This record gives sequence, C-alpha cells and structure tokens, in this order.
Amino acid sequence: MVVVLGVVAVVWGLGRGDGKDGGGAPVADVRHDGGSETGEPADTLARRIPGDPLAQGDADAPVVLVMWEDFQCPFCAKFAQETEPVLVDRFVEDGILRLEWRDFPYFGEQSVQAARAARAAGEQGAFWQYHDAVYALGFPPNSGQLTDEVLTGVAADLGLDVERFTATMQSQQTLDAVTADFQEGQQLGIAGTPAFLVNGRPIMGAQPTDTFVEAIEQAAQQAASDG
Repeated sequence: MVVVLGVVAVVWGLGRGDGKDGGGAPVADVRHDGGSETGEPADTLARRIPGDPLAQGDADAPVVLVMWEDFQCPFCAKFAQETEPVLVDRFVEDGILRLEWRDFPYFGEQSVQAARAARAAGEQGAFWQYHDAVYALGFPPNSGQLTDEVLTGVAADLGLDVERFTATMQSQQTLDAVTADFQEGQQLGIAGTPAFLVNGRPIMGAQPTDTFVEAIEQAAQQAASDG
C-alpha cells in the first residue's frame, strides 16, 4: 500500500496542471507493470466492498475505476454526464468494470455538504441518482447556490425519506467518511478534480471518453493475461 501510494503521488505530482480546474491536465501514466515493488496488485486502492452504495458494478470485476470528485466541479459534471454513462453501458453492465466513488470536496464547505448529502442518499440506496441530480443543477463553483435547502430539496424530489436523509447528512459518521476520502486523495497528491485510477493507472481531468475506454480495455486485457 505504501509503495503504491508513493508511486501514484509522484505520478499525479507530475500531472497536476493548473490546479482547481482539473480539465486541462494531461493523462498521467508511468506504470505499465500492473503492480507495485511489493507485488501488491495495481488496484490496491479499490475497496471492492459488496453492496457499497457508492459503487457500481460487480465487486469482483477485473477492472476498477476509482474516482475522486467534487460536486461543485464542472469537469466532474462533464465526466458524469458524458463519459460515465458510456462506461456503464459498455463495461459495467457486462461485468468488466466497477466504479468506486471517493469524495474530494476541495471547493469548500458547500462541497463538503453536498458530499454528505450524497452519502445520505446512498444510505437509502439512491447515491447515483442523487449524484446525477446534483450535477444536473449546473451551479458554478462557490456560487453559494448549493445550499442545504437545495440539497434537501433534491432528496425530496427523488422521493427519499427527508427526515432520515437530513439526520444522516448531519451525522458525525457521515462527515468522518467524507473527510477520510478527502485525506486519502490528498495523501495521493491529487491537486484537482476529477482524478481517477484505472487498476492503478492514474488519469487526471475530464479526458475524452476514448481515453477511458482505451485504459479500461488495456486493464481488462492485462487482468485476463494475469489469469
């Protein structure tokens, strides 16, 4: 784990781009051996928890795409709206790919609150629906528009139990989970969103869909050859 973290941090450190926009940073890919110097698998950071509400796809899928995102990030919204549906249709539904969300709320307090809200929705089995609905709002970063009232309204629109949603969103346990993800990303050297790992291969920014398709296909081929 330590070696993998160190390698990825160096890779992302080389590909940080201009920081908070995340969209123009280059693909960072310097590992091709599929593992670490300790022999650990390249997707060590994948959690593969069965039934994880913040994940899509089989827990034992050969490829895992770990995604660090912020609900105020326009490039995250672009990925969610344009690329993610393609990956779900092409790879997740066929059992090839698993998506695992990580919170990286670096735009500030409203990003933290949105992350807490999405987790509260996930506790009712609606994380991904909530994720889509918040990105669809299209609010600019730090506009002040992503208020608790708006977040609760999204939950109501989705038919969630609002009282239960609010209690979960405001709980210390939910805040601790968001904070843990954020700290993990910082330890990896992530400096902008969205940021991704495809079986250990770092990709930074809302790259073209074909970039993700190629990386997933290569990872799947590698996984098959490793048997």
